[in-house]
Amino acid sequence: MREHYIQCDDVTLYAREDGVLDDSAPTIVFANSLGTDMSLWDDLLPLLPEGLRIVRMDKRGHGKSSCPDAPYAMGALVKDAEAVCDHLNVRDAMFVGLSIGGMIAQGLAVKRLDIIRTLVLSNTAAKIGIQKLWDERINAVRTKGLEAIADGVMERWFAKEFANSPAVKKWRDLLCATPVEGYTGCCAAISGTDFYTPTSGLRLPTMGIVGSEDGSTPPDLVRETVELIPGSTFHIIRKTGHLPNVEKPQEYADLLNQFIKDTGHI
Repeated sequence: MREHYIQCDDVTLYAREDGVLDDSAPTIVFANSLGTDMSLWDDLLPLLPEGLRIVRMDKRGHGKSSCPDAPYAMGALVKDAEAVCDHLNVRDAMFVGLSIGGMIAQGLAVKRLDIIRTLVLSNTAAKIGIQKLWDERINAVRTKGLEAIADGVMERWFAKEFANSPAVKKWRDLLCATPVEGYTGCCAAISGTDFYTPTSGLRLPTMGIVGSEDGSTPPDLVRETVELIPGSTFHIIRKTGHLPNVEKPQEYADLLNQFIKDTGHI
């Protein structure tokens, strides 16, 4: 394991490398969702093939990265990911983006095809929600804190069985520990993003993943985005919500491992 603190304009970004610590090794980059940090992928990593360099980062306002004042622009989040990848000499990587991480993945793929060779769009879309919805959420969090919305978020993140189990506490606590500026800043970035046109111009191997019970990015929304890219594949993981890699890490890993094999990534 190797840790990095990388400066990009007004933000210090925390990134971590696991697996093979050699920038010539085949690389997978993971970008996580709103209200989580890179620990989102912890249970998945041991299920991936040996021989990979695994790069994770905390986006601005989350985890160990610094938290500038909100609002944020999606362009800034894409630039942050670009800065991390350039600092670590990431080239020809598989980029796995979940939720807002999938929006960052789309933006980075359009900008830097030298960084991204294959793309996994998980529980994400070219456009998520409408401005009114995001404005209401930002206002609720600013006036009442993340605790006020936490139960509703858990219902969208997880299928009922998981949401009603003790395992949900870890994720609820992680959400509530997110700085308000970081959370609302990223909400603003999502609100202002519509990638339908740029994403439809992408031509690279792409796999879409969604949970059947996803209350944030329902299966039809994810499918619509993934199908913008010719030749893409799409998979639904049953009885999971917005974070299927948490609820069913082995099933999620099986999809990634098959995609790694099919695209000759390792």
